[in-house]
Amino acid sequence: MTGETLNTFIRRIRAETAAMRLINNPKITITSIAMQCGFSSSAAFAREFKTLFAMSASQFRNGGPQSLGKIRAADSKIDQSVRKNGKDKTSSDLYTEDTDEDQRRTMMIEMNVEVKELPELHVAYIRHIGPYPEIVEAIEKLMKWAGSRNLINFPETTLLGVYHDNPETTKESKLRSSACITVPEDTPVDGEVGKMSIPGGLFAVAHVEIDAGQYAEAWDKLMGEWFPESGYQPDDRMCYEIYLNNPDTHPEGKHIVDICEPIRPL
Repeated sequence: MTGETLNTFIRRIRAETAAMRLINNPKITITSIAMQCGFSSSAAFAREFKTLFAMSASQFRNGGPQSLGKIRAADSKIDQSVRKNGKDKTSSDLYTEDTDEDQRRTMMIEMNVEVKELPELHVAYIRHIGPYPEIVEAIEKLMKWAGSRNLINFPETTLLGVYHDNPETTKESKLRSSACITVPEDTPVDGEVGKMSIPGGLFAVAHVEIDAGQYAEAWDKLMGEWFPESGYQPDDRMCYEIYLNNPDTHPEGKHIVDICEPIRPL
């Protein structure tokens, strides 16, 4: 189903999680991070990390956020090579290209960020694997499922998208996301529809009104501009987007969204 074995998947997720902790937790030793992420030894971690990212963990940490840029640039070169071989651009290119136009669009986004305690959410979900913008297909399936069971009752019902991987460290084809809708905890599910709880706690909540193609820029603005001055760092709980309107009914077609990133003090 996913194109990789269970063992390969677990090793990759452990290394990608370690990569983000190396950047976000500079006071924790590399060995401690390796142990936290499930590696049996620092040597095993060193081998796995270098295989995945083509640099040592210490080189990665010393490079800071620029290390993430190098990984994204390498993946972008692969994408460009694919396009030269005759494949057209897709909406997912919004997440891989780094141009002056992208930076200008990021600066133009108006964003209000609040630090809030959010509750635990019980949701039904459909999982999507692949470019994040394509989660819309899973959302459409989920809404049909929920509608046929009388589970949609806005504004009490919340529609959201959970993003399990960081696109700066995970290849686009392996990105995992979940289209979710809040449901009573005892709601029965079956088939491709699953059920899970999304932990509550302290979050940075960024409120934005954006065009359909500006989701990546909005995340970049929160992570790249707000966090460095905030006194907080990202936490390991799930991050998600709450969709607050139907863009088809907005006079300018805007998407009104709350971006919710779990946080803890530095």
